[in-house]
Amino acid sequence: MKILVTNDDGCDAPGILALARALQDLGDVFVVAPESNCSGASSSLTLSGKLRVQEIRPRVFRIGGTPTDCVHLALTGGLLDDPPDLVASGVNDGENMGDDTIYSGTVAAAMEAALFGIPSFAFSMASKPVRRFETGAQVAGQIIQTWKAKPLAAAALLNVNIPDIPFANLKGTRATRLGRRHIAEPAVRVWCEGDESDYEIGPAGGARDAGQDTDFHAVENGFVSVTPLTVDLTHDRRVGEVREWLR
Repeated sequence: MKILVTNDDGCDAPGILALARALQDLGDVFVVAPESNCSGASSSLTLSGKLRVQEIRPRVFRIGGTPTDCVHLALTGGLLDDPPDLVASGVNDGENMGDDTIYSGTVAAAMEAALFGIPSFAFSMASKPVRRFETGAQVAGQIIQTWKAKPLAAAALLNVNIPDIPFANLKGTRATRLGRRHIAEPAVRVWCEGDESDYEIGPAGGARDAGQDTDFHAVENGFVSVTPLTVDLTHDRRVGEVREWLR
């Protein structure tokens, strides 16, 4: 099995190093990751300018671009001799639950692979800073082993969030839906001189919808949350309403 590993925290981040080590016994691991932190990059693709690619170690490529750039180059730029059997993104330094998935570079990298029909997994630790990346890497290994033994009928796009606790203390794994956050805290002006100002984006809002079937609830109660995602953004239940509105 050929496994492509990527992330949004950078090619030398502790999470991706732990993930690559954990997957080495499952197949041939190739790492294609950004040269620097791209958290919050979402599915941005570099369409102007060039992308610098450097093989810094055998089967480890550093890309001067976004997480989506990394996966796109790996799949279309000849970095790998053959397409990977799956893509694993992470392990991210911080959670990607609820509305976070819209902004997440970790999830976006997995989503880019899904657009190519390749099973993909986004792994994130539900704390920041993370203390136990080895827990996330071990969970990733187990989930990919499960997929290898019992592949899902359609190509997987799974968003996995892991409590930052010892692996032995995890209570299990739950299939979940995305929760919802409260609106983010206001942006803060941190410097002003004349007509120029610097702002910092405010922290994400707390959980607003954290029902028992959500990712927030699972992680809060010591479970690994596994949420199936889709790249189709169509709001199917409103198509009929919009059709009538257009009349």
